Amino acid sequence: MKVDVLLGLQWGDEGKGKVVDVLTPRYDVVARFQGGPNAGHTLEFEGQKYVLRSIPSGIFQGDKVNIIGNGVVLDPSLFKAEAEALEASGHPLKERLHISKKAHLIMPTHRILDAAYEAAKGASKVGTTGKGIGPTYTDKVSRNGLRVGDILNNFEEKYAVAKARHEQILKSLNYEYDVTELEKQWMEGIDYLRQFCLVDSEHEVNNLLKEGKSVLCEGAQGTMLDVDFGSYPFVTSSNTICAGACTGLGLGPNKIGEVFGIMKAYCTRVGAGPFPTELFDETGKTIRDLGHEYGAVTGRERRCGWVDLVALRYSIMVNGVTQLILMKSDVLDAFDTIKACVAYKVNGEEIDYFPYDITEGVEPVYVELPGWKTDMTKMTSEDEFPEEFNAYISFLEEQLETPIKIVSVGPDRAQTIERYTEK
Repeated sequence: MKVDVLLGLQWGDEGKGKVVDVLTPRYDVVARFQGGPNAGHTLEFEGQKYVLRSIPSGIFQGDKVNIIGNGVVLDPSLFKAEAEALEASGHPLKERLHISKKAHLIMPTHRILDAAYEAAKGASKVGTTGKGIGPTYTDKVSRNGLRVGDILNNFEEKYAVAKARHEQILKSLNYEYDVTELEKQWMEGIDYLRQFCLVDSEHEVNNLLKEGKSVLCEGAQGTMLDVDFGSYPFVTSSNTICAGACTGLGLGPNKIGEVFGIMKAYCTRVGAGPFPTELFDETGKTIRDLGHEYGAVTGRERRCGWVDLVALRYSIMVNGVTQLILMKSDVLDAFDTIKACVAYKVNGEEIDYFPYDITEGVEPVYVELPGWKTDMTKMTSEDEFPEEFNAYISFLEEQLETPIKIVSVGPDRAQTIERYTEK
């Protein structure tokens, strides 16, 4: 068996949680491979809305195994709050959720360091979520991190050493803070975490594959936030691309099967950083309002713009995407004209590839397509798609050289249409 990988192709917020939830019935296992509680995956079904931050989005589908992999960073206090809320709503976790012993722990002082580093940067701040993600990955790479497995042996001593190190850094930054309440909640989270099945996830995932089990790997954030291939330095601290599934779960590259790339029919971004197709006019505001484009975790307004096919071609290339999933098509239902960026103009020269630096002097080159001016939210089959929307899909497939297999026409699980099915 091979694993399939599902990930975002833009700057995050593409709708990954909904699609994982829709696809989960076809799999035995859903495994999260990177990121932390800065990623909010929103799911809606049966009149309920859920936001998952650390827990895989397959948790709602019956007896599936859900794994938090070694590439994830976990905040015990936030995890406890998220898990308890799910259990209170009737979704049992302890028998469904396995957590890698090698996943790194976000400490209370990591969150304080996150705020201190942002404050020190002033006007050049990255715009982090303040959840301590960056400092935790920094400790991981510098070999100073605490891992989930550490809570099983001599934990108090290990924690004290790591905390003292952070306090020295904060002292050097002259940053005032009070960790008391954060630490209290965090320690309660540690006790709660001990109740779960803590595993050597690399062995578990590979053994499940040997047994013939099907596995879906769930990514967080988006390709353009990848620490290596995104719009650096305005990126997250992990590898959000398909290769991150290998390092974040302990999988060999030959184990990768289908790669599902998720994209919106337009583009959004949260926080600072370059965004070539960003709209500052009424159109951008309309997209934000119609798409309810506010961060699931932070509540921040998302910056909105037309779809960027230059960046998408790049994302498809570095991920090896085999199938595309088009989200939020319905948000553009009311527009007379739809625009798509097919190239960039840099210093007067038109290019069709994603360059090293897009922070300055990048002007999008647009083509215009007719809007479909049809409410698609009640549609249940591609046979109902208006001619103009079919033309938009065909245009995207031609430009991106990848088939669009699933189209979302609303936030609910049921508002999902598969294409190219047997008729």
